[in-house]
Amino acid sequence: MPEGPEPLDWTGEALDCGACRFHDRLESGQCGLGWSCLNDRYAKRIERFFLLNPELADENLSHPYFETRVNAARTASVFRLPRLMHDPDPAVRGMAVLRLPASHAERLINDPERAVRIAVAHRLPPGKLLPMLQDKDGYVRLIVARRADPGLLPMLTADPDPEVRSEVARRIAPAFLDRFRTDPEPLVRRVAARRRPALFVADDDIRVRHTVAEEGGRNELRRLVADPEDIIRETAIHRLAHIEE
Repeated sequence: MPEGPEPLDWTGEALDCGACRFHDRLESGQCGLGWSCLNDRYAKRIERFFLLNPELADENLSHPYFETRVNAARTASVFRLPRLMHDPDPAVRGMAVLRLPASHAERLINDPERAVRIAVAHRLPPGKLLPMLQDKDGYVRLIVARRADPGLLPMLTADPDPEVRSEVARRIAPAFLDRFRTDPEPLVRRVAARRRPALFVADDDIRVRHTVAEEGGRNELRRLVADPEDIIRETAIHRLAHIEE
């Protein structure tokens, strides 16, 4: 059943099934106007075409429309994909990176398009991510922070993106958490406080001290029972009573 926008090709022209070299598949239901077509500009119809006709993926890796090349690359033989590393479209290059062996990904570590570098950051082995610690894109560095060997994480403790620093605070060795005591973002300090509450018991942000009250041990709680904020005092008193039962 037709769905989505009007079925047009990638240039905006009307589709002509009779002129398509795969028109013999119409009768078997493997393609259909407005439903499954590799020449349609609507990505979902292209995707459906290759789901129904995976054996045609290899021969369509040079199709002029990038969405067709991307979807062909999803199911094509991996031995046909290396040439797509030089495709003019970043979505195609990214798909090639995700499907090829990780050794290929390193070649595109400095690709000008963030979408490709995101794919590279997902694909490289954790120990090979060092060059991407200084990537100009915050989301690329966030993926690196999630996947890199813990030994690389101290290099990201001063990252300009607080989301990256939060991820570092979740994964870094506890001995390095003191670096976050002066972090300008309270939400980053909260993450570190969950792991080493004692470092943040005197933090000037109520959210951070409340985290200490929720996660801290006896010594931290005894200090917080005199906190100027009601909610922190109450949390500390409640937990201290429970610990000392």
